[in-house]
Amino acid sequence: MLADFVVKMHVLETSKLLTEEYTAKILMATMGRAKSAFELSDALGIPIAACYRKIRVLEDAGLIRCSERRLTQSGKRMSMYKSMVRNANITFERNKIRARIEMEDGSSTDDCLDIDLGMMFKETHA
Repeated sequence: MLADFVVKMHVLETSKLLTEEYTAKILMATMGRAKSAFELSDALGIPIAACYRKIRVLEDAGLIRCSERRLTQSGKRMSMYKSMVRNANITFERNKIRARIEMEDGSSTDDCLDIDLGMMFKETHA
């Protein structure tokens, strides 16, 4: 029962991460070369604080990583972020939500949430 709940939450959280405006923009922008939070913020029009928050969420989910730390001219360290996602799909099928992510390392996840709509919309006759 707990395992079913975890899978359901995983599918819904993954779907949310892939479709939320800022996280989707960050994932797409870092699929090529690695970029700093400042580059992402400037190019994508995301406030810098929100950009760092979304990067942290994506890192925690394993969808983005810090690929290197560069030294700036002022002597500060700057993290460069790279997407770990090769491609991602969210599919709505009859009574199902499926979230499939293929990672750069060749691994993939394919989670499915089955929803019994018959039980949810069961009609009552008086």
